[in-house]
Amino acid sequence: MHVRVLPFGILKESLGSDPFALELPRGATVANLLARLGVQAPAVETLGIAVSVNAEYAERRQVLRENDEVGLLPPVSGGILSNEPAKTEDCVLIRLVREPIQAETLVAAAKQGEDGAVIVFDGIVRNNSRGRQTLYLDYEAYEEMATKQMNELAREAIARLGVRNVAIIHRLGRLQVGETSVLIIVASAHRRQAFEASRWLIDTLKKTVPIWKKETFVDGAVWADGEPFPPGYAVEGTDGPAA
Repeated sequence: MHVRVLPFGILKESLGSDPFALELPRGATVANLLARLGVQAPAVETLGIAVSVNAEYAERRQVLRENDEVGLLPPVSGGILSNEPAKTEDCVLIRLVREPIQAETLVAAAKQGEDGAVIVFDGIVRNNSRGRQTLYLDYEAYEEMATKQMNELAREAIARLGVRNVAIIHRLGRLQVGETSVLIIVASAHRRQAFEASRWLIDTLKKTVPIWKKETFVDGAVWADGEPFPPGYAVEGTDGPAA
């Protein structure tokens, strides 16, 4: 059988930047696929990566099927590219965009008469990282999966923390110093829930939503080290020899 493999982030340096087909025997698992690829790119078994199958996080024992789409997801640094909402209802706004984020307009649109607080997290590209001068950043995403994950985070914040409205907007492509990379807006009747939801959303997004950042400095470029995936996300080890 054949599966379609999508490498992201730093894995592109060893596996190439384009999706590719991989032939595996019937009944092969995610672990078998990783063992096969690990011969060419040991990072797939040492980075603490996660794996998706058809845009859903998968465990290493999951059996693969013909034409499955397998994403190789290094720890994230922390869809549909459009000015229009990728998925939206009255209480949720999710966007992946390539143009500058218009924060003031979005914040104004989030406010309603029943709100007692609107908390805004505005993530900005700074001019240095780890003692090196930053020239610009490049963001990429597994777009379909990132949109789905962002939508799920927004709905979980509303259900768990009792806020009324959540908007998450993330830039992709090249960003200059001072530009907004991610904007999170939380509207709520009460400030405590709004603060809690905003903090939880950005912290969880940076660990679980498949968006990666490449930093270009005056003296070179690197993929940013991502935070380790939460328990249950990363695929560790393999279940037997390579198939």
